Formats: sequence, structure tokens, C-alpha cells
Amino acid sequence: MKETYRCWAEIDRSALRHNAKVVRERIGPAQMLAVVKADGYGHGIVGVAQALADDAQLFGVANLEEAIQLRRTLPHPIMILGPALPGERSTIVHRGFIPSISTFEEAQDFNRMAGNEPVAVNFKVDTGMGRMGVPENEALELFKKVSALRQIQIHSVSTHLPVSNEDAEYTRDQLARFGKIVRQFRDGVPGDYKVHVLQSAGTLAFNQEIFDMVRAGIMLYGISPLPEFQQLFKPVMTWKTRIGLIRDMPKGSSISYGRTFIAPRKMRIATLTCGYADGYPRGLSNRDAAVLVHGQRCPLLGRVTMDLMMIDVSKIANVQVGDEVVLMGRDGNEEIPCAELAEKAGTITWEITTRIGARVRRVYV
Repeated sequence: MKETYRCWAEIDRSALRHNAKVVRERIGPAQMLAVVKADGYGHGIVGVAQALADDAQLFGVANLEEAIQLRRTLPHPIMILGPALPGERSTIVHRGFIPSISTFEEAQDFNRMAGNEPVAVNFKVDTGMGRMGVPENEALELFKKVSALRQIQIHSVSTHLPVSNEDAEYTRDQLARFGKIVRQFRDGVPGDYKVHVLQSAGTLAFNQEIFDMVRAGIMLYGISPLPEFQQLFKPVMTWKTRIGLIRDMPKGSSISYGRTFIAPRKMRIATLTCGYADGYPRGLSNRDAAVLVHGQRCPLLGRVTMDLMMIDVSKIANVQVGDEVVLMGRDGNEEIPCAELAEKAGTITWEITTRIGARVRRVYV
């Protein structure tokens, strides 16, 4: 790196492509919709999409703003996975994005705004997520009505699995119900529309019925939603910061807000140039969290503050101000995986990566 960063995330393009290959091997001829919402799960939407441009047939984003940002870089079809606000629909139509619809009113609005070209839509069915989609007992009737709209073209039909990493029995039943709905759709409204349901956990554990497309999300970034499949993937992000200060502190010294840590002995303490404003979870305070310095684990001391946090480097030889510190990732033979941070912080891996702040530079390697 030509610049010296205080806090940065190194994004490994080769790991991204490796993970995409793993997905491809599991889904065969089905299309891959690479999900790059939430700034590429915190990895950088444009950099991630560019790295996956040869592997993905289309990309998925959360909203119109992300779709516009991505369109500046790539020509691929872009599906907006979240609901569109009324004021966004005209732009979605004219920019050629694929909206996801859950109601007839949405479909009518898109139909009304269409010009000479029909609007391709993703028809969402709610089979248990409760977040978006047409209730499954109303789906066939509404699907027929939407399909009959003159300027609406059904691009795809989809649903979402809420417990594919928690409840296998419910997920199998949900997939069976969705399969029945799809057969009713095909019988009632023939067409070349795609069907997609499997996301990362579904692709790993329930890929007996893949349908036409999969939505590959967290697994592309090298984080398996199911621990038993983690060995298949390569983590894409290594999150780093630097030592900004080193001090020898006497026994009895208090560390950080609230004085929740009191030095039990003389300690060499390093202050890191990262805090919760960078996205490092404050919930890791006093939870036996650690970072890596020279490939060795160093305990986090006291509370994480907005811009800084403190660690114990008493056992690290030749430690100096400016040294790199790994917050998440591998250094030598030691690793702090995303799943470890999530568990200690009482959250999920998705939140760890997506909460990493904008002032953390993404560096593609």
C-alpha cells in the first residue's frame, strides 16, 4: 500500500472467485445471482461486483441507490430485492432494473409507468418470512392478474427461507409448499420466467431442488451460515488497524470509560486506531475478545471507545507504534474468524461485516 491507513479492510479478489467457484459447483447450470447489497456485505459493492463479473449472471441489491451505483460499473441485470418506494418506481422503470413486487398495486404502478418496453419484475411469494411477498394462499390468483397486465413481464418468481440455518424440518416443508405453488404458476401461466428460492444456507443444505437461479450472499464472502461447510470457503476480508501508542502502565491503572478494567500488574498497553465508529462492536468490551499482533493473540482491555481501544501487548516482543494489528482474519498461524467476533458480541456474522464504517478503507488485493 502506498498510503498508511489507520484502519482498513483488505479484500481478497481471488478468495471471492474461489467462493464463486464453490457455489457454481453446487448449483450446476442454474444462474447465480450474486447478492452485493449493503455495500457488498461491507466489502465494497463495486469492487466485489467487478471481481465477480465473470461468475455471476446478475446481481442483487437492496434498493434503487445501490442499483444506480452498480450500474455505473457493470452492464449485468440488477434485481432490487427490497420494496421500491412510490417515488423510486419511475427511475427503476427507466433505468431497466428488476423490481421485486408483493402487491397488485405495485404491479399496476409499474405497468402504468412503462413506456414501449415492458417492465420485468420479480414476483415475490411469502411462504413464511413475513417480510415481503404475496401470501401463499393468494399467490396464484394474484400471479394471474399481474401476468395479465400489458406492460408487465414476469422475470422471476421467488420466496425466502427464514430458518434454513436453524430449522431443517420447517425449511423442507416450506420448499415443498413453494414447489407446489410454482407448479400451479407454470400450469396457469406458462412462460420462461425463472424461479429462485435458495440463498446461502439453502444452497449448502437444501440443494436437492435448485430451480433456475440461486441468490448467493454471505457465502461468496467466505463466511458460511452453517459451520459444517466453512472449510469449503476462503474468507475474503482481513480487517486491520494500527498501534497508535504504547505505554507501560503500573499496577492499579484503570483502562477506558467506566474503569471496567484495572491492571492487576504492571502491563504494556497499546492503543489501537480503531473504535466503534469504525464498526468494531462495542459489545466486545470485556467479553474476552482479542486481536492479533505479530501473529499472536492480545486481549482487548476495558471498553471499546469511539475511535480507539486498548490491548495488552506485554508478551509481544519488539512491538512498535505503527505496527499492523489484525482485528478479523488471519496472521500467520492464528486467526480471528468473523464467527468468533459475532459470537462474543452476541450478534451474527452478517452484522459484523455490514457495520464496518465508511472511514475504514477497502483495499483490494
